[in-house]
Amino acid sequence: MSTASDVIAGGFGNAGILDKERIVARPGFNRWLVPPAALCIHLCIGMAYGFSVFWLPLSRAIGIDQPAACPDMSLATALFTTTCDWRVSDLGWMYTLFFVLLGCSAATWGGWLERVGPRKAGVVSALCWCGGMALAAIGVMIHQLWLMWLGAGIIGGIGLGIGYISPVSTLIKWFPDRRGMATGMAIMGFGGGAMIGAPLADLLMNHFRTGTSMGVWQTFLVMAAIYAVSMLSGAFGYRIPPAGWRPEGWTPPASSKQSMITTRHVHLRDAHKTRQFWLMWTLLTMNVSAGIGVIGMASPMLQEIFGGRLIGLPELSFTDLSNEQKAAIAAIAAGFAGLISLFNIGGRFVWASLSDKIGRKNTYYVFFILGIVLYALAPTAAGMGSQVLFVSIFCIILSMYGGGFSTIPAYLADIFGTQFVGAIHGRLLTAWATAGILGPVVVNYIREFQIAAGIPREQVYDFTMYILVGFLIVGLIANALVKPVDPKLYMSDEEVAAIQARTAAASDEGRIGSFGIGKGGLDLKAALAWTAVGIPILWGVWITLQNTAALFG
Repeated sequence: MSTASDVIAGGFGNAGILDKERIVARPGFNRWLVPPAALCIHLCIGMAYGFSVFWLPLSRAIGIDQPAACPDMSLATALFTTTCDWRVSDLGWMYTLFFVLLGCSAATWGGWLERVGPRKAGVVSALCWCGGMALAAIGVMIHQLWLMWLGAGIIGGIGLGIGYISPVSTLIKWFPDRRGMATGMAIMGFGGGAMIGAPLADLLMNHFRTGTSMGVWQTFLVMAAIYAVSMLSGAFGYRIPPAGWRPEGWTPPASSKQSMITTRHVHLRDAHKTRQFWLMWTLLTMNVSAGIGVIGMASPMLQEIFGGRLIGLPELSFTDLSNEQKAAIAAIAAGFAGLISLFNIGGRFVWASLSDKIGRKNTYYVFFILGIVLYALAPTAAGMGSQVLFVSIFCIILSMYGGGFSTIPAYLADIFGTQFVGAIHGRLLTAWATAGILGPVVVNYIREFQIAAGIPREQVYDFTMYILVGFLIVGLIANALVKPVDPKLYMSDEEVAAIQARTAAASDEGRIGSFGIGKGGLDLKAALAWTAVGIPILWGVWITLQNTAALFG
């Protein structure tokens, strides 16, 4: 594993500025500077959620006004064709690659990240994600789907995984007093990436569109450049606390069987051997599978279900619309993708923070029970033609989907301790890789099958919703079975001390205390850092609310 990690890290192994020892916080450092650094990275890689805004334009990349369709084209043919437009289901596989590679790379390099620290991991993530988007742009230019898959899907997916877990362990250690809130801050940016990126991509595509180009490859390049600056800024903003650090005046709570919060640690080598790990793997797989399939098709789903209703023409179905009308509802659908991203990002912070009060297990009970009810109601809302009810259902669903992601690291820290939580979390994200196949395949291919069978487009998603209800029932059962870890699996105090020695404060090795680190609230530096990430977030919220006004009109 270490050899592969060194290869991924490129030539950074000897670059001292990226070494873990160089980013140990010194007295006077404000811990509130770390969350904005995490957001700089997560808001960029979170655009993976917004890629559905590219599907319909890319499905007309050659035909421009009308798709250059080849009805008998296989997936293998689609990878190399230069004369036929790609189908939405072909493009959806790139979305699957994002999350398969995210989970696999997080599991593979999670241990490496714990050793080298979040800064080096953030730089590698930036190179992979932004470089992958640039390579995908070339794939669009020469109309080679395999190159898009390789660039954004595979190389970008590796960047997603490494970037996604880069701040998790660090923020949990900076905020032991508010574990759920910390993981909410660490993960919320990933959910909000599409809220910013989707409307930005729509604006850029419209700007670059010509009579011979949909403007997608130019958009990829511009966004890759913007993301490179942001992600590298975040990587160099990371700091880690010295071993033994704790917030001033804070005392760890006593271990409680009721809350299942341990004060000890399970080693990475043992975590995946436990029943608890695989139960949590199952509940995350089911929660993510249900949500990810919907997110991946959010834009086409809204357009096909409501058609002309989105622009005040309820008598027209999606297939009856003109090109100009389809362009109008595409902008509204991009707003829908942004709106659910808004609830995704909000849910990550709100639900994870709430879990500090009601417990992680109870929080997951809410996700599964309420989710079952809402997924079952979605076809009814669609049949009624109620845009408000339909959109509201999926906003709540996506808040819980995001909340599931942000709560799981704190759940893991409660069960396995904090020493290896980043690497354990990385391994658990193989659940995301599994869900990245299961969720989109269920939605995409059931959709294609039903369209081929002559079912109206506005009805092709009904059966899918009931299948997703079944996923949530399985997750509910898995959550009920999670119990505390057997005490014999915990590491000894001596073993923990040996591992922590590398980041122990030089003059306070072996001591526990604040060391004058972590103090401060919104001082000048923190205010500037939060402003830097807050402005694009507020822009995304504003554009999202403007674009979605028609949904509630």
